[in-house]
Amino acid sequence: MKQGAGFNGCKGFLKVAARCVMAASVMFGVAQAAQAKTQLLVYTALEDEAMKPYKDAFEKANPDIEIRWVRDSTGAVTAKLLAEKSNPRADVVLGLAASSLTLLDLQGMLMPYQPKGFDALTRKYSDSNNPPHWVGMDVWGATICYNRVEAEKRHLPKPTSWEDLAKPIYKGMIVMPSPVSSGTGYLDVTSWLQTFGDEKGWQYMDALDKNVAQYVHSGSKPCTLAGTGEFPIGISFEFRGHELQAQGAPIDLIFPKEGLGWDMEATGVMKTTKHPEEAKKLADFMASRQANEITAQWWAIVAYPGVAKKLSGIPDNYSQLLVKNDFVWSAKNRQSILDDWQKRYGSKEQK
Repeated sequence: MKQGAGFNGCKGFLKVAARCVMAASVMFGVAQAAQAKTQLLVYTALEDEAMKPYKDAFEKANPDIEIRWVRDSTGAVTAKLLAEKSNPRADVVLGLAASSLTLLDLQGMLMPYQPKGFDALTRKYSDSNNPPHWVGMDVWGATICYNRVEAEKRHLPKPTSWEDLAKPIYKGMIVMPSPVSSGTGYLDVTSWLQTFGDEKGWQYMDALDKNVAQYVHSGSKPCTLAGTGEFPIGISFEFRGHELQAQGAPIDLIFPKEGLGWDMEATGVMKTTKHPEEAKKLADFMASRQANEITAQWWAIVAYPGVAKKLSGIPDNYSQLLVKNDFVWSAKNRQSILDDWQKRYGSKEQK
């Protein structure tokens, strides 16, 4: 009896041991699979809600690659990349302003690469080099978010131009992004300098500053603040305004008659990436129709022709409202423009 019990006990032990070995093998296999994934460090200034759809779609098509995001505002991401120039960490820059990517390119930091399917894209929305050093995703432009309810309470007329915003009636009623930290803020400043000329551009900003209550660090936040009624007017961009209108916020989107400053979200591969093939796959994906269909959920102009949808609140002639924009000039003069802006208006920046 003791021998039988011992034998049965031994059989039980062997079964448990076998199950443990099998479980360990499965776990080891899962661990190996996880370790086999190449991790791409991707620096981005994408809006938070845009990051997941791109990541999910790319990783589904490329299960051996994992995107690891590093996200911040355009100005912060640009500054971080420049600070890391001697020891770069990023593999890919995605969803950053084309003006910032042009600056990186002038520093010799981007890899020339023409993604698969590039010929299907609208050529003018990418770097002019052949092969391109960065590839455009979408256009975003300056927009005034105007809260109808708050404006009526304060007896504020609806502005139709940039010049209107410099009128004394709007004193303390406006919030806008800082160009130091925000790509939207920077496109505002550079468009005024390019549209009005250097001297008149700074004169305009001197007058506008008298009406600005605060310069915030995010391009979307002024529209959010207008949407909640904290300020009746926010200088922002159309993405956030369109989203807030869809949520029922009492705001109108105003596209000033002098024209709209604009920039492009774009993708570039870092020259120093340790994973060039995987990085190129991500660039290929971002140039694809599938990625552009994701982009078209939020933007009226995307790089892939025929994909963009009609978005409520965005005028049909939107593309014709965009002012002439020299990305190379914006990149080369970035630091001097920001230094001058900081001296003049930096005391009102959000702390």
